[in-house]
Amino acid sequence: MDGSPSLFLDKMAVNNHTTEATEFIFVGLTENPTLQTISFAFFLAIYTITLVGNLGIIMLIRIESRLHTPMYYFLSNLSFLDICYSSVTAPKTIVSFLEERKAISWAGCAAQLYFFLALGTTECFLLAVMAYDRYVAICNPLLYTIIMSPRVCISLVAGSYIIGLLHSMVQTGFTFSLSFCGSKEINHFFSAITSLLSLSCSDTHTNELLIFNLAGLIEIITILSVLISYIYILSTILRIPSTNRRWKTFSTCTSHLTAVTIFHGAILFLNFRSTSSYSLDQDKIFSVLYTVVIPMLNPLIYSLRNQDVKDALRALVKIKLFANKFNN
Repeated sequence: MDGSPSLFLDKMAVNNHTTEATEFIFVGLTENPTLQTISFAFFLAIYTITLVGNLGIIMLIRIESRLHTPMYYFLSNLSFLDICYSSVTAPKTIVSFLEERKAISWAGCAAQLYFFLALGTTECFLLAVMAYDRYVAICNPLLYTIIMSPRVCISLVAGSYIIGLLHSMVQTGFTFSLSFCGSKEINHFFSAITSLLSLSCSDTHTNELLIFNLAGLIEIITILSVLISYIYILSTILRIPSTNRRWKTFSTCTSHLTAVTIFHGAILFLNFRSTSSYSLDQDKIFSVLYTVVIPMLNPLIYSLRNQDVKDALRALVKIKLFANKFNN
């Protein structure tokens, strides 16, 4: 009958299995030894470039007084975010290529998911803030220093972080309130929320709605903010009589536009494509783009396409060469 001792013991066994499970196992990108070696070298190289490039941008902005403006204050925060964002997944992934058993503790998995979502959401809002900064600089140049005061800049960055942390708290809390009583193999190379939901033996309908609605709302708010800012920017630029001045003004936005397009393009493609085109292997490979490649690209985009950064870098190199020549 329903209350029999054997049924009770079976239920206890399931509960004990759930309680005692203290780790997850990553399937990873590939099980092929050759491809694992190539992937190890690739991830290590990308992560090294990310650290060097973004730290270089932060140091350059700190050293060069000509870059002590709101625009570059936001850029230095973007570089800091990219260092943290890639560090959430890259080191663990790099080490996992050398390990036969790719395990992560329950707490480690929760922490990885929390910081991954928090930093990703923060970057969405920070890119929107940078679009607003360009709008004020181009459409209200005389009031730029008043509107974008140090206090306002700090508040905008702090607000981006607060929203990111709160959003991640909700998503991570709901995810790890589920029961994981079956397989502990995460078919990914990091703690992706969708992969975790597929492992749960609980009803994940509420979680799926939460992901779709909250992530969708964040994307709508941040993309609309960027679009509205650039509509006003383009309207102002088109009223400039000189073609050279028009291009010079617009060139201050090209780096940011490139970064926004790549970042949001990756998110939209991955999360809002049709189910008919879904492939788990494709999903994992594409995830490499926004977890490790994009954080590496941002400093390259801003250093190669931004005249102020290039001029500051040249000046710094000249000073260094002159100092070395003088010392010799």
